[in-house]
Amino acid sequence: MSTHVFYVPPINIMGKGCLSDIAPYIKELKLSKALVVTDKFLMKSGIAGKVLAVLDEAGIEYAVYDEVKPNPTCKNVHDGVDFLKANGCDHLISIGGGSPQDTAKGIGIIATNGGHIKEYEGVHKSQHKSLPIVAVNTTAGTSAEVTINYVITDEERKVKMVMVDKNSLAAISVNDPELMLGKPADLTAATGMDALTHAIEALVTPGAYPVTDATALAAVELIFNNLARTVKNGQDIEAREQMVYAIFLGGLAFNNAGLGYVHAMAHQLGGVYDLPHGVCNAMLLPYVEEENAKVVPHRFRNIAKAIGLQIEGKSDKECADFVIESIKALSKEVGIPSKLSELGVNEVDLDLLAENSMKDACAPGNPFIPTKEEVIALFRKIL
Repeated sequence: MSTHVFYVPPINIMGKGCLSDIAPYIKELKLSKALVVTDKFLMKSGIAGKVLAVLDEAGIEYAVYDEVKPNPTCKNVHDGVDFLKANGCDHLISIGGGSPQDTAKGIGIIATNGGHIKEYEGVHKSQHKSLPIVAVNTTAGTSAEVTINYVITDEERKVKMVMVDKNSLAAISVNDPELMLGKPADLTAATGMDALTHAIEALVTPGAYPVTDATALAAVELIFNNLARTVKNGQDIEAREQMVYAIFLGGLAFNNAGLGYVHAMAHQLGGVYDLPHGVCNAMLLPYVEEENAKVVPHRFRNIAKAIGLQIEGKSDKECADFVIESIKALSKEVGIPSKLSELGVNEVDLDLLAENSMKDACAPGNPFIPTKEEVIALFRKIL
């Protein structure tokens, strides 16, 4: 009998308008001053301001650190730690998508464990729990607000370091779709396809089990029914709310089952070229799954059913083919680019990208482990 551990934040607040209800939960933590971790865009756009207004009204003290980059760096983390100490903060409130969430996790871990963030690359490297984090999510999404994973770019090596660490789990996650209204179509598409990648990788990985399967399949169905709607109309609150539930469910799935080579490869593209993570995932997803389907074709039956195929009488291969074509069609519908060369990726870097993919913390979760040549061939398919 195998043992499974299911990680999830202790408190998860979600649904339309839920932001206005968060203050009592934060006050229950009995902390004194928050470091708000966010970025310049969220400050300028007024989205972070909506959260700060709730804190102001409740009399919750805070200092704002808004230097987070789209692919957060070691410098972001350590500057944040210095800012936290200088302002006497004892907890964190992260506002944003994956970048502020991941930065806050890094800051929280260094604040309680010390050392350099590079020391925590890999699985469960820290000794002590992070400072408490209230993770307010503004995209649908990376699911970073509910997971034990975070990704920080090592600027010197040009590598995205993946940390899988139960000590980085947020104390409270907040998913209010009203914070996601009016987001640009390209960001909505990229983060939505990231969420789909989480769910599908969690379904085909050897780490999957019935609880993660159930949450991942529910996420797949919700994403296929709602992502294109949110991309077409950024103000569609009903579709946005359904996407909130999808990212929460998908996040729980991959948080506990693991990911695979789509993420392992996408991390390298982000590390070397600073490309949007969700776009890289979306481009790689159908091609990696094409290879995975040769190894675990049976895992695609229920995915096909969740997308809407009548699977009775269909072979495993027919189901897998349907899933792969459906992913390609959705990517095209929401405007994901089809070629990496359009984004500045160069043939000369494929060797390095492949080599680093094989060292990535997500790589062992794939149904099969490709050779370096096979990874290069996968990159080449979308070059």
